[in-house]
Amino acid sequence: MNDGVSEIDDERFFLSSDGKTSAQDELDATIDALLNETTFDDNATACRFPARKAWLKEQLSIEEFPEVKCEKYDSIVKRLKPKSVTLVFPSAHINSPASMFGHTFLRINSAYNSKLLSYAVNYAADANPDEENAVLFAIKGLFGGYFGRYSLLPYYDKLKEYRDSEQRDIWEYDLDFSEDETRRMIEHIWELNETHSYYYFFTENCSYNMLWFMEVARPTLHLREYFNYQVIPLETAHASKLEKIIEDKFFRPSKRTTLLKYEELIEKENIHLPLELVDSTISIDEVLRSGDIQKQQKMYILEASIELLEYKFSKSKIEKERYLELFHEFSKARASLGQGDKLDIKTPPNPIDSHRAIRASIGGGSRDGDSIGFLGIRPAYHDLEDSNYGFLRGTQIEFLNLELSYRDSDLEVEDATILSIVSLAQRSHFFDNLSWRTKFGWDRNSLDSSANFMGTVGVGLSWGNKLGYTYIMADPLFYLDGDSKSAIGGSIGMVLDKYSSMSSNIEAIRRWYDNGEEQNILSISQSFRVSQNTQLKFKYDYKERGKREMNNKEDNLRVYLNFYF
Repeated sequence: MNDGVSEIDDERFFLSSDGKTSAQDELDATIDALLNETTFDDNATACRFPARKAWLKEQLSIEEFPEVKCEKYDSIVKRLKPKSVTLVFPSAHINSPASMFGHTFLRINSAYNSKLLSYAVNYAADANPDEENAVLFAIKGLFGGYFGRYSLLPYYDKLKEYRDSEQRDIWEYDLDFSEDETRRMIEHIWELNETHSYYYFFTENCSYNMLWFMEVARPTLHLREYFNYQVIPLETAHASKLEKIIEDKFFRPSKRTTLLKYEELIEKENIHLPLELVDSTISIDEVLRSGDIQKQQKMYILEASIELLEYKFSKSKIEKERYLELFHEFSKARASLGQGDKLDIKTPPNPIDSHRAIRASIGGGSRDGDSIGFLGIRPAYHDLEDSNYGFLRGTQIEFLNLELSYRDSDLEVEDATILSIVSLAQRSHFFDNLSWRTKFGWDRNSLDSSANFMGTVGVGLSWGNKLGYTYIMADPLFYLDGDSKSAIGGSIGMVLDKYSSMSSNIEAIRRWYDNGEEQNILSISQSFRVSQNTQLKFKYDYKERGKREMNNKEDNLRVYLNFYF
């Protein structure tokens, strides 16, 4: 319960009519129902609430409960064979704003050797963001407009969903829970079966409910105490690390990561072949019989074709019958070539070693030759100028970012971002994603020098390699500064991020306003990762102002020290 009120919103979870708001009434009703069972099969109170019964036996030493036969629950436990627990973190989905924070769920590890035969415990909003208006989806998610539902699914189904279809790398963190603690968690999960609670994106979300399960399994944990106003999926992994309950880690690359690796390995003159094989514009025999293609290259081409085929099938771009036919042909052809080099995908930086979500900034510098100071706070989460270590490349999501400046005894707002999302999905031979970004809030990038409310939604393209990535964007935007003005912006940018300890960002923008004025903006920054949660950043920006401004140009040189917690 939270402040005396249960966070479960489904009345079926309670035995007392006042159970949601009175723990004592619910306890009394539970004891009474367990001691006075009226049915002794799967509908018995003890079968519906095994965790409560176990807790009463342990805490109150009540033993005289009547015998009941719980066939459904016993069958589930027998099927699960619960031994231990793993916290699973599918990383951000680069082109889905609903999934750019990532996600967390739990895997119940069984006595089976294969982890794929385990089961996943998930909590998610009962909604499909792909079928709803994006703005409405965000608003309803922020204010509890959806029910959150619990599910228990085979782990391989969740892998197909996140790793294959949604192109998300997956990190698995094995927890040091004992078999008894794992069974206690299963008892609680069973009690929540088919119940619901209101889902809130930033608080009572997937990650928050996983923290509950972990605390139920081991009551001495206090994971939820790390969070006051928001629960971001990656932060639950950070909290688990701080509580020292992570025993081991394992990385599962997504289909996208795997295919990008094949793009590195397949020679330039052959890179078109996997796409042509999947599209059936060339035959397998043409590849196998070609004397110009080395044997190992043929292996890579066929392996990439299988991965690409599975990816397209997961996106419903190929009919099932055709998919099965091609999968059989590709697999048979690949087997005929024998054993080759094993695909070696380098494990990327671990997300739990990335910076924390909240950022506080202090800085100083000069504006047009005058000294100026800066203070900033951002509750969440990451931007392109932060250290990219452990984050998905080319992504940004900021919420309620505030930066103030102090100059000549004046305190002014530099930036007050309500929401900013950037998705720079690098295009490649196998992926032709669009890049996009949006921002709503106040900034000082308009034609005048004050902070004005603005909004923009832009689209563009991005390309990258090991050194970094570049992008071009078209950004329609508007400003409200007493009078409203709109503009079309065009930008080109580059991010150099080869080295984990530093990154360089350059962006040039040109805007054409509806009043006939034009504007150039240039931003250059150099960042250094001093430690996991400390960053030193140097930044220069140049802005042209409107013709009516006394100073129609502005130069800023800044130095920031950023702290994350």
